[in-house]
Amino acid sequence: MTDGLSVTRTRFANGVWEGEVQGAGADRPAVEVLHAGRPVPEVRLTADEAGRWHLRVPVPPALVGEGVHTLVIRAAGTGETLERVTLAAGEALEDDLRAEVGRLRAELDLLKRAFRRHLREG
Repeated sequence: MTDGLSVTRTRFANGVWEGEVQGAGADRPAVEVLHAGRPVPEVRLTADEAGRWHLRVPVPPALVGEGVHTLVIRAAGTGETLERVTLAAGEALEDDLRAEVGRLRAELDLLKRAFRRHLREG
């Protein structure tokens, strides 16, 4: 169980992922951010005047590049995943997207032909 903890993304800009941690009440929530099983540096967890907990995760520059990288935000006590931040970039990804768009176009053409045939026959 997550002991009622949850994380909601509020913003991702300028290389910093930000979110709000709910379910901890006034107690500091025990969360950790990992990449490939290692802690991500410079993660900050702060409370505001209303008692909300804000998580700030600077994305390490080493993760900005070719391939797919995932940051895992989890409850420190249980190890249960609360949120994932996935970064995907590079030429390999571009090829995957082109292939997927090609498959979608072919499927759409198939559906259009079937629909037109249905209208002609019906």
